[in-house]
Amino acid sequence: METQQKFLSFNLGVNDTAVISLQHITEVLQVSLAEVCGVPQMPSSILGIYNWRGEMLWLVDLEGMLGYPPISQGPNLLSKMMAIVLENKGKYLGLLVRQLIDIEWLDTKEMKPVTAELFYPKLSPFLQGYFINDSENIIFSLDAKTILQAPAWGIHN
Repeated sequence: METQQKFLSFNLGVNDTAVISLQHITEVLQVSLAEVCGVPQMPSSILGIYNWRGEMLWLVDLEGMLGYPPISQGPNLLSKMMAIVLENKGKYLGLLVRQLIDIEWLDTKEMKPVTAELFYPKLSPFLQGYFINDSENIIFSLDAKTILQAPAWGIHN
């Protein structure tokens, strides 16, 4: 069985790296915050709606959602961010991230299982597992389906 998969890697927080399998990524685009339409009474990690190919795309501050300091506020604020558009069964969600790193092949056989005590409680539910790279750093493997099905935006999707 082929266990090599293509993943998109990107920064999480200041020191961490995460990957998402390319099979759930439709597009990567640069988003200017000025073009995001805020929606009142939403959790702070939901930045609002963006006009994407004539569709309404919900944009989520991935770092804020996973328990990191939000990239959409304070000194971390970037006027332009990268959005990773996830898709599953016709549902789309845009994840705002600080910086994309690369597309890499990873062997899913080498993915280690998540143990709750290793990670932030907010991060654990969205992890498929993690990899250890050549420099002994942990790379979080995020589960696109779980992120898409998170209750926070389920009702709005």
